[in-house]
This record gives sequence, structure tokens and C-alpha cells, in this order.
Amino acid sequence: MRFWPTALERRIARRYLQGGRQRRGASLQAIIATGGVAIGTMALIVVLGVMNGIRDELRSRILVGSPHLRILTYGDGLRVDDWRTALATVRADADVVAAAPEVLTQSILTTGADYFVAVNVVGYDPDTGAAAVTTLGGSIVDGDLRFLTQHRTTGEDAVEGGVVIGRRLAGKLNARIGSVVMLIPPTAAKINPALGVAVPKLWRFEVTGIFDTGMYQYDDQGVVMELGVAQRFAGLGDAVSAIQVRVRDADIAPAVGLRLEDELGFPYRSLDWQAQNANLFGALQLEKLGMGLVIFFIMLVAAFNIVGVLTMVVADKTREIGILQAMGLPRASIGRIFLVQGTVIGGIGVGGGLLLGLLVAAAFDRWRIIPINPAVYFIDHLPVRIEPFDVAVVVFAGLGLAVLATIYPSREAAALTPVDAIRHE
Repeated sequence: MRFWPTALERRIARRYLQGGRQRRGASLQAIIATGGVAIGTMALIVVLGVMNGIRDELRSRILVGSPHLRILTYGDGLRVDDWRTALATVRADADVVAAAPEVLTQSILTTGADYFVAVNVVGYDPDTGAAAVTTLGGSIVDGDLRFLTQHRTTGEDAVEGGVVIGRRLAGKLNARIGSVVMLIPPTAAKINPALGVAVPKLWRFEVTGIFDTGMYQYDDQGVVMELGVAQRFAGLGDAVSAIQVRVRDADIAPAVGLRLEDELGFPYRSLDWQAQNANLFGALQLEKLGMGLVIFFIMLVAAFNIVGVLTMVVADKTREIGILQAMGLPRASIGRIFLVQGTVIGGIGVGGGLLLGLLVAAAFDRWRIIPINPAVYFIDHLPVRIEPFDVAVVVFAGLGLAVLATIYPSREAAALTPVDAIRHE
């Protein structure tokens, strides 16, 4: 059986789409059906692009200040004592690009006034090239990651070292390069013999750098200091909190982590960036699926518009169909005529919707048309990322619905007998 229409069948289909002998353009019904398919396709392209953009943007910003993988230990505290041996084993792995020790702790920061802020403190070793493990070095907007201070390191007004803080945190504290901030260490406070109560010791630090990652949590609560200072500040001695690892591809971090766990043995464990943010990315994936289904139903409504248009054409052209059959045109040709009409409507609609969707997505991404609250959504604008796979699925789904929508009208047209069709009023 032949499926490809002949030139005559295509010519008749084009005439039926015009809606009249004297009309050069498309009929109003065909325009409405095509517009419905185009709007559905455009909406689906943009929505999937937005969900992909949010996922990719969150991923990139999370990995600015967080490594692909962390090697930790089981136990009551976050502490790795024999970290040098473990670090050598980690660096020997073929998939590991860079690895370095780090200290993780929390504290309260103040500039000496009556305003205190809870912060997350991270200790890096600048000699190991912390920027090679994370990309925080590329987010420095003022100063650097070397922790070089201009204040004295001895005396009553001495500083313990330099710190690099987030841009939003610096704004809240009115801090800038050279400012002195104070941190309360997490270690137990000493008893004041005169007062008989525990009095925490305030550690003085000089702000030597400010970073802006675009990730609200980092920029609002992040404090980075030199590894040795962080070890003393957290009371770890020579130990560290974890080993941060960067692998050649972020997507293989879970597999590399399991392999390193086997090589290092108990009590070591791994925590990859995907597991650490599993709830967030799982919610985004579910949201993408839900939004995709909603827009798909919009396209399904557009497909029913095609059914309605072609059914109206069959009713309007019944006498002409009968005359064509009486002149020798086979029933299969009648069916292919309406198949061509539905395919043309679907093809133009999907193609136009695809073009509009790509243009709208590009405009959203380039000019950041829709700003959002970073305190709620972690990012400050609505990003859009178009993936070829999503585009292919949308195009094939749209064309498939358009072709399926022609089945009923084409069968109804082909089932007409010449005598009944010619006698139709």
C-alpha cells in the first residue's frame, strides 16, 4: 500500500486547506488549528527549557563553592585524622582531577557592633590550589584567595588571619577589603575566674577578599579562611573535617565515591554533590515532568482542533469527494488527501511553534526578562536551557499527534460512496 501522496492528491489537499476556489490564503479554520499547535509547541519548548535552565544553573552555582565529592569519616564528630594517607590514595585515582583537605564548621560573625550573623566557615589550603578543586576563585570580585593580611598578627589588635566572605554578607555587615570582623569559635568557651561564667573568645580576622557566586546561601553565609587557621579555630589540631575532590566529570562523582570508599575502607565514607542535594534536584525533575504533561495536554487539545477542522472539511466537501470518486479517484487517495492536510497543519504549527519557542527562550536567557527572589529560589533570574533531546521529543510528539488526528476524518471521507456523496445536501 502506498502512503506517499501523488501530485494530484497534494494539489487537492492544498485547495481544501484554502477553503474556497477564489481564496489564496489558508482558511480560518486551518489557521486556528495551526495556531493552536504552534502555541502548544512553543509553550512546551519554553517550559522544558526553563526547568532545564533552573536545574543547570543551580548545579553550576552549587559547584562553585562545593566540590564534586567529599571524603568523610563515620563517628561522632566531623574529623579525619590520617588525612594525608587518605589524600594520597584519593589523588592516585584515575578519575580524580584535584583533591585537597578542608575544614567545615559554623560560627557567629560580627563587626563589633550589636549585630551578629550565623555563618558557615570553610578552611582551604591555598598551597594546594583550592580553586582547582572548586571554582570559587573565579567568583572573587574584590581581593583574592591568598588570605594575605595588612594588619598585625601580634599584639592586642592583632588578627588571626585573613578571610574571604560573600558579597551579601559583606553588604549586611558593611564590610570591605581591610575591614576587621570577629568570629566566635565553635570550641568550648573558657570559664572567666572573675565572673564564674563561660565567656567565648572572639577571634579577629581581616577581610582579604569578597566573592559573588550568585548562589544566595554561599553569598549570604559563606566565610573562607586558610586551612591552618581553620584547624585551630575549629579545635581540630592537625586533623581536618574532610577531603574535597574534583573529578573529571561531575556526573560520575557517585561512582568515584563508591570506588574510593572501597579503596580507603572503614571508617571512610563519601558524599557526592548529587546526594547532598538529592531532594532539590528530585523536586525539579518532578516539576519538569508535571509541567511537561500539562503543556502536552494543551497540544492534545490542539490535535482535537485538527480533527474538528478536517471533519468540517469532509462535511463541506462531501459532494466534491463523491465527484472525485466517480471520476476514478480511489478511496485510498481520498484518505491521503486528508492525511496531507493534517500533516501540513501539524508541520507548520510545530515548525512555527519551535521557532517561536527558541526565540522566546533565547530572549528570556539573554536579557533576564523574569527576575526572581534569590532568597527563595537560590538564583536571581529565570534561566532557560534548550536541550536537543527535549526539542526532538516535542517535535515528534507534535507531528505524531497531528498525523493521528487525521485518522478519523480521512477514514470518514474514504468511506463515502460516490452516489451518496453526490446526492448529499
